[in-house]
Amino acid sequence: MRILNREAVRAAVPMIAAIDAVAGAFAQLSLGQAEAPLRTSLAQAAHQSHTFFMPALLAEQAGLGLKVVSVFPHNQARHGLPGIHAVVVLIDAATGQPAALLDGTYLTALRTGAASGAATRALARDDARVLVIFGAGAQAPQQVEAVCAVRPIEQVLIVNRSRERAEALCTMLRATITGADIDIATDGRSALARADVVCCATSSHTPLFDDADIRPGTHINGIGSFTPQMAEVPVATIARSRVVVDQRLAAWHESGDLVAARAAGVVDEHAVTELGEIVAGVCPGRSTAHEITFFKSVGNAVQDIAVAQVACAMAQARGLGTVVSLA
Repeated sequence: MRILNREAVRAAVPMIAAIDAVAGAFAQLSLGQAEAPLRTSLAQAAHQSHTFFMPALLAEQAGLGLKVVSVFPHNQARHGLPGIHAVVVLIDAATGQPAALLDGTYLTALRTGAASGAATRALARDDARVLVIFGAGAQAPQQVEAVCAVRPIEQVLIVNRSRERAEALCTMLRATITGADIDIATDGRSALARADVVCCATSSHTPLFDDADIRPGTHINGIGSFTPQMAEVPVATIARSRVVVDQRLAAWHESGDLVAARAAGVVDEHAVTELGEIVAGVCPGRSTAHEITFFKSVGNAVQDIAVAQVACAMAQARGLGTVVSLA
């Protein structure tokens, strides 16, 4: 079994490779060439935490495995630890032998960013220049990196409640993102007045902005809310958007944004498109320059398995990680 820690995964998988892997995995999922059952969630009220168990099979590329991810929002304040911890296990699809164990914390951020990158590549206007990111947590750096990898972004504006965390993200991005000015927005409304692409990466239970603040032609990636009680995007915005999801079954069970829109009667769950259908050419992408597009992702294990396979292949070729025997 090959073990890859955070730095090994980071070294093995550049963002554009992760975007390609995730896009391909979504296409396989939509074409019936992959299986990803609804994830099992265990909540602990005392910690306000959720632990998710997420299996997947990518039959066409012999990808089989499981991710376990825990979201503990109070970890930093209570224990000085990150709020998200995860591992990914790859299993040999031909023999059932455990093949690899990967740090899933960075991989989760990478594949989540890659999903937004794939959606932005499929749906955002080609001339998108300004990105607004809501949230400055663990998911934010890879959201920005992914969008900048697929569109000629010239300015990134950070909207976050904590000025300190926004400044830390700003410093990090300035060291890693080239060709774009990185700034902290004074407020969400003024930032959205210039936005071509919006990434929502928070744990908010209420929408982050007013519908009137979204310009025609904007593309929105919603990746923060992952339970029916959470929501980042207003119902009115969803009502006037082309809605695209990672997987219909999971999105309608787990996305608070879409659950609220369905309850308000503004969206038909059968009318939404899966991103994989667009990637596979089954459905078209953006139809006009003025269309608002909304990609909602609650996360899918096919993303993790696809990116983990890339990581393991590159790690083997470059001698990264540690090989151990379980016998």
